[in-house]
Amino acid sequence: MISKSDISRDACQLYGGQASLGYDWWWHSFTGTSEKTGEKRGFFMEFFVCNPALGGSAPVLGQAPDNKAQGKRPSYLMVKFGCWGNNARQMHRFFGWDQVKMDWGVPFSVEAGDCFLTETESRGTVSVSREEAARPEMMCDPGTVSWDLKIDKKIPYNVGYGAGKLFRTIQAFQMFWHAEGMKTEYSGEVILDGEKYVITPEECFGYADKNWGKDFTSPWVWLSSCDLISEKTGKRLYNSVFDIGGGCPKIGPVALKRKLLSAFYYEGRCFEFNFSKFWTFTKTKFDCRETDTHIIWHVEQKTLRNRMVTDITCEKKDMLLIKYEAPNGKKLHNRLWNGGNGKGTVSLYRGKKLVDKVYLYSAGCEYGEYCEEA
Repeated sequence: MISKSDISRDACQLYGGQASLGYDWWWHSFTGTSEKTGEKRGFFMEFFVCNPALGGSAPVLGQAPDNKAQGKRPSYLMVKFGCWGNNARQMHRFFGWDQVKMDWGVPFSVEAGDCFLTETESRGTVSVSREEAARPEMMCDPGTVSWDLKIDKKIPYNVGYGAGKLFRTIQAFQMFWHAEGMKTEYSGEVILDGEKYVITPEECFGYADKNWGKDFTSPWVWLSSCDLISEKTGKRLYNSVFDIGGGCPKIGPVALKRKLLSAFYYEGRCFEFNFSKFWTFTKTKFDCRETDTHIIWHVEQKTLRNRMVTDITCEKKDMLLIKYEAPNGKKLHNRLWNGGNGKGTVSLYRGKKLVDKVYLYSAGCEYGEYCEEA
C-alpha cells in the first residue's frame, strides 16, 4: 500500500559500510506568507548527515582546498535552509559529529546547537556572511534565517520492499528514498533576513521526504505537489498529492537506466507507477530539458491498468542550483536545478478513461545530471 506509514525508514540509516561512506538527509519544503506584505514564498529545510564514522570535534568539509587535495572524505551534519523566487538561495551551517546528538531509534531526532529536528517539529538558525559564502567548501549563499515549526505528516509515499528492512540492511541500492510526508501540514514561522513569514496548515502545501545511500543518481528527477485543482469539478483537491522521483538507480554497480518511482494519491484512491513492482509491468518515458528561461519536465508512465502523464515547467529565475558533495568528496552535481514554484498538469487515466486532468501549482521540482564544475 503506497500510503502506509513506516517511520522506521525515517530513522538514520548510516550503519555498516554507510557509516564511513554514506549520507542521509531529511528534506522539508513548504510555503509561507509574509506578515508585512502578504507575499507568498516557498522555503526548504534539510538536515544532511555525512560519514559519521569519520567525525570528530570539527566538521570536515570536502571542498576545502586542503581537504580536496588530500582526498579527505567529508564528515558533518549540514543544516540547509533556503528559499525560492526572488533572490532564491541556500544557506548552510555545519557541525562536527562531536557536536551532534542523534537518536538513532524510532522516532528519530537530530540536534546540534540550536538546530533540532524530529518527526513532529523543527527549529533552528543559520547565518552566513558574504565572506563565508565566498569559500568554496561552504557551497552556499549569504543570509540569515531562523525557524520554529510544527510538522504533521498526513499522506506518505511508501515505495514498498525496495526500501524495506532487508534491502536497507544489505544496502542494496546506492540511493534510497522514502516520503513519509508527501503531503505534510506545517505551522509556525520563518524569519528570513528580519522579515517574518507565517506558515499555516491550510496554505503551506508542504512536503517531507528523506534520501540516503552511498552516492547520488544522475540524471536526478523529482516532482511533487499537493496544490491541485481538478479540471473535472473546478474545485481544489484537499485530499490529493502526487510524487515522482528517481533517474538512474543503481543496485551495487548495476545501473537501471531512466527509471522513476511515482505515486498519485487522488482523493483517497492510490495510483502507483513503481518499476520495482515488476508484476505491474510499469513503463516510463521522461524528458527533462533546459531552455534559456525554463526547466521543462514531461513524464509518461503506465501499468497494465493505469496511465499518468505529467507536464511541468518552472522559471529558472525562481530556482537555484542546489549544492551537495557526495560522501566520497566528489562534487559532480553542478547543474542540479531545484525549485518550488513549478506549475503544469497531471492527467490520470484508468484504462483508456480519463479519471481527471489536474492543474498543479507550488510544485517541488528538480533536475540535473553530472557535469564538470564551471
